[in-house]
Amino acid sequence: MREQRVLHIEDTSQIERSKWVLDSPNPPPLWKQIFTSLKETLLPHGNKLCLSSKNKSFYGHAYSFLQSLFPILVWFKDYTASKFKDDLLAGLTLASLCIPQSIGYASLAKVDPQYGLYTSIVPPLIYAAMGSSRDIAIGPVAIVSMLLSSLVTKVRDPVANPHAYRDFVFTVTFFTGIFQAAFGIFRLGFLVDFLSHAALVGFMVGAAIIIGLQQLKGLLGITHFTTKTDAISVLVSVYKSLHEQFTSEEKARRKKKLFWLPAIAPLLSVILSTLIVYLTKADKQGVNIIKHVKGGLNQSSVHQLQFHGQNVGQAAKIGLVCAVIALTEAMAVGRSFASIKGYQLDGNREMFSMGIMNIAGSLSSCYVATGSFSRTAVNFSAGCQTSVSNIVMALTVILFLQLFARLLYYTPMAILAAIILSALPGLIDINEARYIWKVDKLDFLACIGAFVGVLFASVEIGLLVAVTISFAKILIQSIRPGVEILGRVPRTESFCDVTQYPMATSTPGIIVIRISSGSLILKWVVEEDDIQETSKGNVRAIIMDMTNLMNVDTSGILALEELHKRLLSRGVELAMVNPRWLVIHKLKLAHFVDKIGKQWVFLTVGEAVDACLSSKIATA
Repeated sequence: MREQRVLHIEDTSQIERSKWVLDSPNPPPLWKQIFTSLKETLLPHGNKLCLSSKNKSFYGHAYSFLQSLFPILVWFKDYTASKFKDDLLAGLTLASLCIPQSIGYASLAKVDPQYGLYTSIVPPLIYAAMGSSRDIAIGPVAIVSMLLSSLVTKVRDPVANPHAYRDFVFTVTFFTGIFQAAFGIFRLGFLVDFLSHAALVGFMVGAAIIIGLQQLKGLLGITHFTTKTDAISVLVSVYKSLHEQFTSEEKARRKKKLFWLPAIAPLLSVILSTLIVYLTKADKQGVNIIKHVKGGLNQSSVHQLQFHGQNVGQAAKIGLVCAVIALTEAMAVGRSFASIKGYQLDGNREMFSMGIMNIAGSLSSCYVATGSFSRTAVNFSAGCQTSVSNIVMALTVILFLQLFARLLYYTPMAILAAIILSALPGLIDINEARYIWKVDKLDFLACIGAFVGVLFASVEIGLLVAVTISFAKILIQSIRPGVEILGRVPRTESFCDVTQYPMATSTPGIIVIRISSGSLILKWVVEEDDIQETSKGNVRAIIMDMTNLMNVDTSGILALEELHKRLLSRGVELAMVNPRWLVIHKLKLAHFVDKIGKQWVFLTVGEAVDACLSSKIATA
């Protein structure tokens, strides 16, 4: 019975196959596309969980919805004591690195130390419940911390009015979460692609150098320091002082079993340096110390968000920038470790869950959190099995805030600068820059542009250069994709680019072209000199393969109509092959199919060529 229902292409005629193209169902309306996008983002397994059983009660469907929203409810059923043992070790190791780094990154963001620790509590807990990565470690990171301090200081002065500065940072964090969640809900991840991987590599190298130079202030105890973020200004401020060294991680690299050495080294450094300052009273001799660190749990910051006044637009703009940078970094590190362990990362869910965690963080005294390269590597090396390691880390930070926060009073600022410096080599990937140069020179231009912009201008200029070059590359590739002239490969039914396959032969009197990609490029394609010139000779038909054309706009349709008129005036017919769903739908609405004739719409290039030859349209 099953074999009788199978329709073989040999059993159908060319006319029937053309009708398949013409009679394809209409695409869903816009509202339904948006609804489907929301459903697939919030309920990625909705068809399996919510619709698989019609006998489910209301509570059953509600629980299925919660499972889709919080994946932890699904995989936690199979959670074992063995996995918890691994996650516990990884979480504790992660906390030993997270605590000193969070304090250091808070100083980089120009907020009080406790806010860095707060950011290592709420966002990781929410991500553990909603995220799809098993390895990524959530918390404050150097790049975003520097970006915040660089952009927010132009609106609020952290020295003159630290409370207003802090409140504005929370507001920026709220908008960051809103944008990230929106990217996930409406599947706008392509916006993150405007900051290409190559541009991100250059941006992070430049930012790492700037961060390192800025930390010389705390490392060397310089009191008068520039607030600018370009290399020249920073070097001028540091010129009067000498360099200091920081510890290496060679032993841990040689012996993987010693992964905990670099992880606990920052914490041990904090403990030892604090004891030394306390016992020697070095703070009396001019050594800068942290002083008061407020302990206890996160306090609500709902009433501190600023949604009134003239700077709301500025907060939204900064939030958008932070959203893109934070997502790009998190997706890069998440996908890297997911590929190593062989599981799939849901990009839209990642954006949505990170948006929710930052929204919740902005309401609980946290600033922008994302995935950390260095801490994720430690989490992976420590043998984490699930995101429970993030929960263990967050609970450890809570315990630290409750019991030991006051002991940080004598911690020297120099050790925080050293901790930040020790994390920077992981952001500088010279090998990746060499690889980009080898593979794609235009990508390398984006990499160098971002690097130079950050290093010699500012973070904003570097980011602007990176996005501009990346956007220009995408625009060039989509607007001028080129037209491929196709020929039949001998002894096959395949039609391929004659430039790539010189053995492919063209059919006399027939030109077969293929639009390589894009949706808004028909106007340029139909004005190509090759088409105009070749259609003047003995050509009697032009076949346009539309397989790769995903969409078409009104300008493209008008351009097709102009081309059709010019070809008709020369006695040349125009045929279309395999137009996609949206394309054929719009062409039918515009009555373009009626103008060229339904008999000139085909499923394959071979059928179009054979039809032209059998109809004696082309001349030998």
